[in-house]
Amino acid sequence: MTSVLELLHTIPNWHLAGLFVAGIVAFIISTVSGGGGAMLLIPVTSSMIGTAVTPPVINLATLISNASRLYLFWHDIDWSLTRYYVPSAIVGAWLAALIFSRLDAGWIQLLVGVFLVSTIFQYRFGKVDKTFDMPKFGFIPLGFVIAFMSTLVGGLGPILNPFYMNAGLEKENLIATKTANSFFVGIMQIGGYAFFGVFPARLWLYGLVLGLGAVVGNIIGKHFLAGMTISQFRIMLLILMVISGLIMIIRNVNVLF
Repeated sequence: MTSVLELLHTIPNWHLAGLFVAGIVAFIISTVSGGGGAMLLIPVTSSMIGTAVTPPVINLATLISNASRLYLFWHDIDWSLTRYYVPSAIVGAWLAALIFSRLDAGWIQLLVGVFLVSTIFQYRFGKVDKTFDMPKFGFIPLGFVIAFMSTLVGGLGPILNPFYMNAGLEKENLIATKTANSFFVGIMQIGGYAFFGVFPARLWLYGLVLGLGAVVGNIIGKHFLAGMTISQFRIMLLILMVISGLIMIIRNVNVLF
């Protein structure tokens, strides 16, 4: 208990308050638009605590957030997709945690950003429902790749949206299934960070405060989601993917030079 109090004295109160509010806002948007809360938090969290330690903090907050979303959206989960996605994703998350401190993830974010921006053209500005067929077994390699990259970067939720949409999921089903997949992977991500010694006590505290804000954001966001049509949800999804992509491109374009 004493060590926790001592740790609190070393952290500016505005850092903790800022992270809590950021968690609320980001995850209201995330719940309404199908993800992206973690990605929206990357620039805010990086400015407060530093870019190098941001991924573990955001992934802990996302794990806490996903626990509350599992409760809120439990009956909407498509478990058949989870069985394909999670096993390979766990392997990808553990491997990425092993090399987390040794790799520059700038290239990953830049390429993901380009892909996300391209989705607005793939879906013809929301006029089409699907752009490619997504069989369930396709979630096996997808789980490995996305879990690997998100463990390094700290948030890649929007990149999964086109795959879930093309698998036929919408609104609550999309958010619920994506949450279930991310929750199990998140446990492995946090365990991997801790096992490989890249998650000190200060970062645990940051992640906890951010995660509590995210829980509040989920509750508020679900209320707004219930009043949206599928068409409105799809448009919000596309807007979020494009904005997230632009943010990632702008923040990482320097890797080209």
